[in-house]
Amino acid sequence: MTYRFFTPVPTRAATGRTAAVYQQLREDFLGPLPTFQALSAVPEVLAATWSLLREALLAGDTSRVDRELVAAVVSRANGCQFCLDAHVLLLHALGEHGLAEVVARGETPAEPRHAELARWARASRSPRAGDWTSRYGPEVTGTLLAFHFVNRVVSALLDPDLLPGGLQRAPLVRSVGGRLYARSAREPKEPGRSLALLDPSPTPPPAWAGGSPVGVAYASLRDAATRGGELLGDVARQTVTATVRWEDGRFPTRPADWAVDLVRDVPGRDRVGTRIALLAAFAPSAVSPGDVALWKLSHPADADLVRIVAYGAITATDHVARALRSAQL
Repeated sequence: MTYRFFTPVPTRAATGRTAAVYQQLREDFLGPLPTFQALSAVPEVLAATWSLLREALLAGDTSRVDRELVAAVVSRANGCQFCLDAHVLLLHALGEHGLAEVVARGETPAEPRHAELARWARASRSPRAGDWTSRYGPEVTGTLLAFHFVNRVVSALLDPDLLPGGLQRAPLVRSVGGRLYARSAREPKEPGRSLALLDPSPTPPPAWAGGSPVGVAYASLRDAATRGGELLGDVARQTVTATVRWEDGRFPTRPADWAVDLVRDVPGRDRVGTRIALLAAFAPSAVSPGDVALWKLSHPADADLVRIVAYGAITATDHVARALRSAQL
């Protein structure tokens, strides 16, 4: 695994909240994966991302297969090969070998309930285009939102291959890898354990979460990641928010040119940051070394790169969440 723009501090050197998150990752998931290590420069975003993923994807009694299916289909819809590969492998770990390979190929599952879940997850990329909403519970809905955020962070900050040469995309490798993680994937997880890692949220949990730990985790992630917008001025933030709303998840044909056009009226000091945030929201793999080099002229800390990427990612994610809120009004 290669980090695109910086190498995080080794896991053995982690302290404080970051070390506590890594310990929970070892106990409840697959360990401190690169996704979380890349976020470690901003511990409050790291903790909230882990909390949402844990409480939505891993904890509670909702079918883990349903949740892994949603994670994989959302990852495909967002073009995140890294996450798609990881969650196809976890479907294998749950014994769903046929379903895993159907999802890997981008096909529609044969079982009607799985087919409907896949259609719903796929449509969330552009929630306004299809009058999208959710009839699913907090864990499934929270999983969908978690991966809208995680996909964007991963695509911006990590290379797409879990293994050298994309070896993880070979069906045999996926099946064998799944067996290695079978026990961990099937162990039940108690809801709420991750909430102690979070800062108190100044905003209430969303209505769709119904008072579950998933809602607390989502509110915390929204608050922590949105603070990255403080690196930009008002006009820049308004540009990011308005673009996310009117473009509604559309993939830009030529992302680099598209982003350049959108920031022409943004004050010069904010153009590169606005460009990175917009690309993080729509086409995160198009964030380039040139973009990052220009950003680091004024923001040399790795933490600020993570913050601006997280800001773009949460703005896109919350656009999906707002479709749920508006459907409840």
